[in-house]
Amino acid sequence: MGPEALFVYGSLQFPEVLFALIDRVPQHEPASAEGWRVVTLPERVYPGLIPGDATATGHLLTGLSPAEWRTLDAFEDPVYELKRIDLVDGRHAWSYACNPEAEVGTDDWSAEDFEAKHLPAYVIRCAAWRRRYEDQQQVG
Repeated sequence: MGPEALFVYGSLQFPEVLFALIDRVPQHEPASAEGWRVVTLPERVYPGLIPGDATATGHLLTGLSPAEWRTLDAFEDPVYELKRIDLVDGRHAWSYACNPEAEVGTDDWSAEDFEAKHLPAYVIRCAAWRRRYEDQQQVG
């Protein structure tokens, strides 16, 4: 798998979020990473990825353009760092994992709860962020 493969486990696994941020849903397939946990983050609706005795599930995105990578890098919270991880099928991917200093919750994050309670408002926030980001890119 090339360097463009991105393992997503939280809000970026929802097509509506990807479309709000990069105007498309890249090629994707289900994927999982053993030895990682998807956990809640205090006062945030999106999760964090930390090492743990679990298997994180999500999607593997491929075919991201350099501009899309830049957008996603800018969008991600400073709590994350881009880290190369091993997938259960033997491939490798990059993922936005929590940095060692990040404050994380003790509970597992639920994609179903996020979708039911937060997704529509989160998509609106993502679209607003993107407009601001694009405005800044034109000015800078």
